[in-house]
Amino acid sequence: MPYALSTTLDELLAPRSATGRLLLTGWFSFRDGEVTAGDALAQRAVSAALDRLGVRHDTAWSPGFAPREMSLEAAEPSAYEQVLFVCGPLHGDQFTRLHQRFSSCRRLALGVSVIDPGAPAVTGFDRVVARDSPGGRSLPDLSAVAPLRPAPPVAGIALTYGQGEYGGRRDHDAVAAVLTEWVSGKDCARVAAETRLAVDDWRLCRTADQYLALLGALDVVLTDRLHGMVLALRAGTPALVVDPVRGGAKVSAQARALRWPAVLPADGVTAAALDRWWDWCLSADGRGAARRRARLMAADAVRDS
Repeated sequence: MPYALSTTLDELLAPRSATGRLLLTGWFSFRDGEVTAGDALAQRAVSAALDRLGVRHDTAWSPGFAPREMSLEAAEPSAYEQVLFVCGPLHGDQFTRLHQRFSSCRRLALGVSVIDPGAPAVTGFDRVVARDSPGGRSLPDLSAVAPLRPAPPVAGIALTYGQGEYGGRRDHDAVAAVLTEWVSGKDCARVAAETRLAVDDWRLCRTADQYLALLGALDVVLTDRLHGMVLALRAGTPALVVDPVRGGAKVSAQARALRWPAVLPADGVTAAALDRWWDWCLSADGRGAARRRARLMAADAVRDS
């Protein structure tokens, strides 16, 4: 059954002073820990609940994930009254260091998995509210009650590093490097959309129809491949395209044949140009243009059948 996070937190943190500060931690705080989407949502859920309760707090992030944010090592124990650990299993040497460094603070855990209730990682906390423990009651994971933000676009990435037939005109590696660095900075969910089919690799589609279904579920496709562009448009999905051959080759020729405008030459790949076409592809105009191309190709296929 669901529980009221603010109420649970209020009870867990008591007693607390009116001015005491709290340090919010999790596996997302450990330098050698992973930051999962569930961890990040747990942090968001608890931080929002702390705000509702009027509890002043900071979050410690792994410098490998958020180098500009405060790290666990930079957090001064004397500045905090309580340390709250959220999400993930209470297991590992990281907790020995956490308990030692913040021994002067009241230490609490919420929404965690307890494997061994007698382990020092668990007993080092003053109080633990587990999401699951041997013989205990199960609680919903904190990510299930986190406030959600508007969903960013889902972008399929289809790049090639081959095509040696173009010899000295090849600019594939440089184009791919620019595109991957640029798209890494965009607020989007990135999905590998490799055009190669395979029967022995679950990460790849087995049939062309499966691949078209994948492309049809995306909001935009970023590609330097001819078929990345053509099949995205066949699925009605806008494609942001770069021709990786200096002077233009088959990608540009196919874009002209399909009258698709969102195509950049290899020597014209700038962040400003990519941003402009990205915005257009995600706009009503770009989506409408892609759907019209899909209808035209479907009509041509019917006529030729």
